[in-house]
Amino acid sequence: MDDHGIIELLRDMVRAPSHPAVARQEEGTVLALKHYLERHGIPCELVEVREGRPNLLASIAGPKAGRQLLLCGHTDTVPPNEGSAADFFSAAIENGRVFGRGTVDMKGALAAMAGALVAIRGSGGLAAGRVTLAAVVDEELESLGAEALITSGFRADGAVVGEPTANRLAVGHKGLEWLEARFFGKAVHGSVRDEGIDAISAAAHFVALIETELIPGFERAPDPLLGPSAINIGTIRGGQQPSFVAGECKVQVDRRWVSTETVEDVFGGLERLLTKVRAARPGLRTELQRMPEGMATMLHGPLVIDRRHPLVLAARQALAEAGRDDATTVFPAWTDGALLSREAGIPTVVWGPGELKLAHSAEESVAVEEVLLASRLYADAARRFTVA
Repeated sequence: MDDHGIIELLRDMVRAPSHPAVARQEEGTVLALKHYLERHGIPCELVEVREGRPNLLASIAGPKAGRQLLLCGHTDTVPPNEGSAADFFSAAIENGRVFGRGTVDMKGALAAMAGALVAIRGSGGLAAGRVTLAAVVDEELESLGAEALITSGFRADGAVVGEPTANRLAVGHKGLEWLEARFFGKAVHGSVRDEGIDAISAAAHFVALIETELIPGFERAPDPLLGPSAINIGTIRGGQQPSFVAGECKVQVDRRWVSTETVEDVFGGLERLLTKVRAARPGLRTELQRMPEGMATMLHGPLVIDRRHPLVLAARQALAEAGRDDATTVFPAWTDGALLSREAGIPTVVWGPGELKLAHSAEESVAVEEVLLASRLYADAARRFTVA
């Protein structure tokens, strides 16, 4: 049973849209979460990252020293799917599932985390240590909220990021860089093509080299935990009209990198391909740069935690106690957990309710029981972990 109003909290947060087209984007969701926690006697602190876009922090502590656990989730969502007739903000419940934008990614986990704090407080509190809930803004774009939390000096002994793993315990994920390769050729009339330098042809050569040289290299040297690196060619744009030789073209890629690589390796691999493209076209210029809309300031690197870390052991014990599969897995997408781990030195797992394949979709929904289970798991793992 939902003894702590977790599902109603989730519905309240879903009813408060928090995608980029909303003024004061995450504020409504944050206020719903704040009201819930304060109604249950847990004080909250709001810290504005941008005007009308606050992070929320709430903590409970035991009477003795112990470990500190961070439960972290983001309050922003992607926009509704264009062309869909779905009501993304009704938070309707049908067949045991809550429907709407953010139910999976990741207001369901935030509701479960808040419910875990309430449950711990209501059952006598922690024996030792501290548990802090951080609801952060802007994960879907630049991770401004997580960066603000880290630069404030916040530290903990372990963290749970509640992205959707169907409540399986993920101990790592690949890094993420959005990169743009730009090609500068020479525009001429299409009838005298040989007198120009075709930037589109150069871009196509670059794409072909990614397929024939870069990707096979990834597959020959997989990371022991995360598997092979990956790259996706997301967009290509260039030229003005058919009768022009294109003077400029750009290719944007999504590069997933692993713990056996550095960011210098990421750039270096692509630069080597660009060197070959330039050599085949004297006079061609190229540039490779990080796309500014893919990050704020910190690298979006990979996440790995030792399977023997006390947080992993506590989470696995909680899963086993609940009769669930306690085997570890890896998460296919990137999360704020990498920033917490790499930039703040907080060992981090990814662990939350919902199926990733439903995130960002017109059918986004989460099972009520999965959210309630997540809350019980968080509370149990927190009690175990904080007792050092």
